[in-house]
Amino acid sequence: MKARDIMTPQPRCCSADDTLEHAARIMLEEDVGEVPVVDGQRRLAGVITDRDIVVRCVASGDRADQAKVGQCMTSPARTLRDDASVEDVANLMKGERIRRVPITDGQGEICGIVALADLERTNARSLKAEVSERVSTPH
Repeated sequence: MKARDIMTPQPRCCSADDTLEHAARIMLEEDVGEVPVVDGQRRLAGVITDRDIVVRCVASGDRADQAKVGQCMTSPARTLRDDASVEDVANLMKGERIRRVPITDGQGEICGIVALADLERTNARSLKAEVSERVSTPH
């Protein structure tokens, strides 16, 4: 089974020039905790997470309606191609202690995202349990 088989296709994205408020609105509307940050060709520049917004912006006193995504996004983001195996996705999540992996196509454009919940919906439930345990362990 490949990443393309379990990913959420065509996730909503934002740009590094968007405000954090805009990124947070996408998270609310899509019920997600991470939004890919892309350039004009939908190439991945990084990701912005709900945690990035809180820890890197709000906690330091910045205003979410004025601060830009590029100021606090995680970059470079760890990513895999859509032909990567589910095991490769799980191993990246475990190794990097991340809950989501942006997926790119052969041209390097964002085409999907795999989250822990996507692993749960596969027959690879043991992988999901291993990943969940690892990403939940404090650094």
